[in-house]
Amino acid sequence: MIKTAGDLIAEAQARISTVDVASAHELYTRAEGNALIIDVRESDSAAKSKLADSVNISRGLLEMKVGKHCAEPNRLILTHCAGGGRASLAAQTLQDMGYTNVHAITAPFEDIKSVFG
Repeated sequence: MIKTAGDLIAEAQARISTVDVASAHELYTRAEGNALIIDVRESDSAAKSKLADSVNISRGLLEMKVGKHCAEPNRLILTHCAGGGRASLAAQTLQDMGYTNVHAITAPFEDIKSVFG
């Protein structure tokens, strides 16, 4: 049986922590500067509009580039995209890599942008 993108996202969301925007902002605030927000959208989307404190690493390059931004396995990492699907898949990948404090923000980008700036 071939799995759809929706199937893969649902499987990932069963294995990871997903958070709404308010919960994500609370986690970020409590981390007191020791958090990383990763925008996993493609670079052209991030170039048009991104969060002030985020780093853009498209999902296809995540495994190769995340180590340059986060060497601490327990550091808070929040992933986001345009709606939550790619963020969830990215969070699962990060967990598989050994990062232990990863949360996917499953909300529309504009909602995330309105809270995080």
